[in-house]
Amino acid sequence: MDSLVGRVGNMCISMALQDFYKDHPDFTTRLTISWRDSGSDVVQAAAAALDLMKNVEVQAIIGPQTSAEAKFLVALANISQVPLLSFSATSPSLSSTNTPYFVRATINDSVQAKPIAALFKAYGWRQAVAIYEDTEYGAEFIPYVNDALLEVGSRLQHRTVLPTSASNELIDEELYKLTTMQTRVFIIHMTSPIAARLFLRAEQLGMIRKDYVWIITDGLSTLLDSMDPLIIASMQGVLGVKSYIEKTKRLANFTARWKLYYREEYPKEIEIPPLNAFGPRAYDATWALALAVKKSGTRAIKFRQPIARKLTRNSTDLLTLGISPVGPRLLGAILATKFTGLTGDIRFPNGEIHDSIFQIINIIGKGTREIGFWTPMYGLSPDLNRTALKKKNGYSASVVDLRPVIWPGEPTLVPKGWVIPTNGVKMKIGVPIKDGFKEFVKVDRDPIHNELRVTGYSIEAFYGVLKVLPYALPYEFIPFEDSEGKMAGSYDDLIYQVFLGVSNTFEDTII
Repeated sequence: MDSLVGRVGNMCISMALQDFYKDHPDFTTRLTISWRDSGSDVVQAAAAALDLMKNVEVQAIIGPQTSAEAKFLVALANISQVPLLSFSATSPSLSSTNTPYFVRATINDSVQAKPIAALFKAYGWRQAVAIYEDTEYGAEFIPYVNDALLEVGSRLQHRTVLPTSASNELIDEELYKLTTMQTRVFIIHMTSPIAARLFLRAEQLGMIRKDYVWIITDGLSTLLDSMDPLIIASMQGVLGVKSYIEKTKRLANFTARWKLYYREEYPKEIEIPPLNAFGPRAYDATWALALAVKKSGTRAIKFRQPIARKLTRNSTDLLTLGISPVGPRLLGAILATKFTGLTGDIRFPNGEIHDSIFQIINIIGKGTREIGFWTPMYGLSPDLNRTALKKKNGYSASVVDLRPVIWPGEPTLVPKGWVIPTNGVKMKIGVPIKDGFKEFVKVDRDPIHNELRVTGYSIEAFYGVLKVLPYALPYEFIPFEDSEGKMAGSYDDLIYQVFLGVSNTFEDTII
């Protein structure tokens, strides 16, 4: 409850109930909130939920905050048949198929994989490095982004996973490894505390500069407005994918009221933090629950005990956990709920929200600028003008579909996404020493600097291929010659050296 997401969520839950019953004064049912603090601890969250279900016999739970906590709580929810609505647990592993009493009142992380892949297709990047935290939230997203990249002809070349408690030394060690690789496009999927330290270390190591591309996912993009200015300064040029919430007059009015509410709750705080997206999500989740309670006719009814559990002596808390008699009916009412909330049209097909328009943002100066949008039907676009989008139907997205980006180091040219690696092994290419047909391959040496010069039609064709490769290819020409500077054998001998891969003057030859 001391976290920013927790504070914002709690206040918006209270405001939602006030607004709901003000708009529905004739409703005889009233939701009563019993608050519990998880303390950002999975075990403590499970204990709190168990207490609410067993001792308070709550009919529903709004929360928990994290995906790791939710994974524990959904097992309890399934046993007790108490619907669980979370406005911030985004892990794809939480699905209604395996956890029918879990309702996701926010966007599933897997949905943002496609807009990220669309950026790769538009800018021509072929490889990426995923950097994520070693949690339920971090790890479960990676397979989805990898699959999305493969669909557009790109791939994850490397994965770097960091524990949430990673020291600065460990972060530096992992970043140093990345500087030795050729890939320069990084996808960051982690929560704000460790992401803040990652970007500070990356900036100090000179990795927020020309040739680098950094892309952050929705969870971090949503909280940028509330991050320390020092952290934002270390993220200049970063791209972000962010779930889109339309800036309606209703949302603007709510935001103004929320600021007054926050000031009343925390009068000693000098600054009021920005209202992040989790607040409106919590508001809409609460409103959905209040509607469902009314429509289903839910009342506070004592839980029943299964016969098998009644016969158990010296039972543990889990074995004595009762079952909500109204749970199935209330769950059905929640899933059937449809209304227009602060975040748009609210409905729960397959147990979760499916409205998935994403903003593409660019971190510049002290904040962000919008460079475009992504929609499931039309892909990338510089705006949400529906007429313009319809004209794009069937059109392959490119950089012209987005506003100009200021990249790290402030260049305006799109980074290639790769550089020649600092420790890369060169491809050694054997070239014949020939007396005739030098128009195809000719080998000369500068007698003053002893530098090798290889020219000819075959070499020009090779250079042409290098220009269109989407990655770096370090190489070195090795003449196939003897001590007198003549051909060291036949063409078969030259090719046989490739087969042998031996290590002498002419060695490790690839082609």
